[in-house]
Amino acid sequence: MAASVATLIDALRSRRTLAVSLLSFSSGLPLGLVWYAIPDWMRDVGIDIRLVGLLTLAQAPWAFKVIWSPLMDRYVPPFWGRRRGWIAVMQLALVALGLLLAGVGERPDTVWVVGALAFGIAIASASQDIAIDAYAVEVLRKEEQGAAVGARLAFYRAAMIVSGGASITLAAQFGWPAVNALLALVYLPMLVLTWRSPEPDVPAPPPRTLREAVWLPFLEFLGRHRALEILAFVVLYKFADQLTQSLTRPFLIDMGYSADHRGIALATVTVAATIAGAFIGGFVTTLVGLGHALWVFGFLQIFSNAGYFLLAILDEPNLVAMYGATSFELFTAGLGMGAFGVLLLRLTEKRFSATQYALFSSLFALPRVVAGPITGFVVAAIGWPAFFLSTMVLGIPGLVMLARFVPPGVREPDLDTGDRPVRAPAVSPALIARGAAATLVLLVAGGVLIALLSLLAAPEPGEAAGSVGTAFVRVWQPAGVADWIQLLGLVACALVGGLFIVARQIEGGRQAATSASSLPR
Repeated sequence: MAASVATLIDALRSRRTLAVSLLSFSSGLPLGLVWYAIPDWMRDVGIDIRLVGLLTLAQAPWAFKVIWSPLMDRYVPPFWGRRRGWIAVMQLALVALGLLLAGVGERPDTVWVVGALAFGIAIASASQDIAIDAYAVEVLRKEEQGAAVGARLAFYRAAMIVSGGASITLAAQFGWPAVNALLALVYLPMLVLTWRSPEPDVPAPPPRTLREAVWLPFLEFLGRHRALEILAFVVLYKFADQLTQSLTRPFLIDMGYSADHRGIALATVTVAATIAGAFIGGFVTTLVGLGHALWVFGFLQIFSNAGYFLLAILDEPNLVAMYGATSFELFTAGLGMGAFGVLLLRLTEKRFSATQYALFSSLFALPRVVAGPITGFVVAAIGWPAFFLSTMVLGIPGLVMLARFVPPGVREPDLDTGDRPVRAPAVSPALIARGAAATLVLLVAGGVLIALLSLLAAPEPGEAAGSVGTAFVRVWQPAGVADWIQLLGLVACALVGGLFIVARQIEGGRQAATSASSLPR
């Protein structure tokens, strides 16, 4: 234990840990601006709410960044290396776009200009996130990852508070042009930080071609032992948390808690408990080992929902119980996030860190996207107490998958990320046909799922419930911003899923051929 504590202290003093943590501030700034500040600004100056709603399309690049991440694995800027170079390019883009946003004035006459700039900021920000995450994978040593995970989350959240909260307050005093210019200039010290940040001890070579950058991240991972179980674990580990958190606000409303108390519980407590949990979770992971941390925090995450179950069966609102339940659930979620963040860093192969990390983080977010539409119907059918009990049961499959590659008692799992030789497959008509067929099947299946979920919603008064066929056709005829984002998400998931299925088939064929060649003749 003394050696583990000394290792943790060294990690906290490391330039690598400091650089990765501070760069997360640059990562969080544009998110708060695009998600919160710009819609607030536009509505405050009297822009029609329908146009303000259209601005939410600017949030799409964060969801789809895995699509262009192979480009950032393949191509290397002419300065500062593959990762720091891309970070610097995107920070310069954010400075320019922020100054252009400041130039539109206090009350812009052309909202589409603001929308275009917000979309540009989102693309640059999502690309910066890809590069910063890849840099963290490559530069951090194993013993530094736990300390860095909690610090990254803290600086990220702090930046979102600055750009999405403090900026609105400052704009009321000094105006949006001055605030937008100030936010743009913040990236200049971040650019200096990028320049002074250390390079990895052994820089990983980039893929030689764009084809390798697209295929090899999938083939490399699928060639590992227990690859499918690991992917299932990434999706399921925080499933119980995501189900609960998708409806925490409506739950507290139904239980009779006031807006003031809900705001404290879901804003102040959320930030403090999650950051504290992630810090402690990262530190504990360093001290006791990743395997032990994943198991302990996995159990805590599941049973933390018992607090909400007890809250649901109380006869009347109880503030002490409410704050206790929310604090404990969010704290344990942070603990799990600390260990899970370390796992993602170790799962990612350094040669393809941009693409693989973006893919893993997208898979991790998938249950949260799916949970939103489903949980409301479940609560309506079985009630709040049974719902929270069911979330505890639904957390068990994640632990079952964990046992497949990290049996209980194992301190450090063998995640098999080595420099294993992998070749990209030749692009042939047969390969293209297989990929197109897999993508089409996923598109149809996804469309049917969305259609079924839409039919679960109660129809408006005087409106017929409709049929599955009608609902399926509506999926492909988007009528609003939410429909377009839904369609884009479906297409992106189908493309990535089709690529994954074909890669799995190719890797399975290679393994079968290798096994056959090793048999005695």
